[in-house]
Amino acid sequence: MRAFGRWLLLLVLAFVGLQLFFVLRVLSMSWVMPESTAFQRSQAWQIVMRDGQLPWRQEWVSLSAISTKMQRAVLASEDAAFTQHQGIWWQSLESAWEKNAKAKAQAEKRAQRQPEKPVTVKIVGGSTITQQLAKNLFLSGERTLLRKAQEALITLALETFLSKSRILEIYLNQVEWGEGVFGIEAAAQHYFRKSAAQLSAWESARLAVMLPRPRYFEKLPQSPYLAQRAETIVARMNSVVLP
Repeated sequence: MRAFGRWLLLLVLAFVGLQLFFVLRVLSMSWVMPESTAFQRSQAWQIVMRDGQLPWRQEWVSLSAISTKMQRAVLASEDAAFTQHQGIWWQSLESAWEKNAKAKAQAEKRAQRQPEKPVTVKIVGGSTITQQLAKNLFLSGERTLLRKAQEALITLALETFLSKSRILEIYLNQVEWGEGVFGIEAAAQHYFRKSAAQLSAWESARLAVMLPRPRYFEKLPQSPYLAQRAETIVARMNSVVLP
């Protein structure tokens, strides 16, 4: 019994120590940009293992050096309620849960009718920009309850110790926009040969639409969906509130 108690104590201390590490890392981001994220390191490793070299594009810029059109486009596409929630937008999560449950039920019906054909289910995410940042900074991409719980704790730390504008600034500088392309400055140069400060409304919307599947859309620049969705985002941009 005593051995179990000691084991449990060590487990609790390890958990507390891990949370303290995350909090200190988040606090440091108030004045220092993270050199890299867990997601970036994972992608870099995959590219090196496959190609033996690492084409890497990233240049950190301040939020003031990023077009407000770009800021609005990302919020309109990824998290329109960014300035209203405290890191987790429960309405969005509930909506995503319902859509995913419906898609799964439809996929099961198709599988019963045509068992010889493979069935895929498109999972809809309900994560806020803060949650996406928490995951990219420190965590893996696996979908488990433990990982989601840790994501929620890091999200709380980000919202507690950083301003909304700082969260958006870090997010825009580290998010992936193609294979080896990280951050909005690198994306603007890669796709439009201009700085992030010079992006137009349509260019901003197009980049924002790429975010859920950047490497996929990088290979399909003429995708009709990309163009149509960009038009929708342009129409929504002016209704978004910037932090």
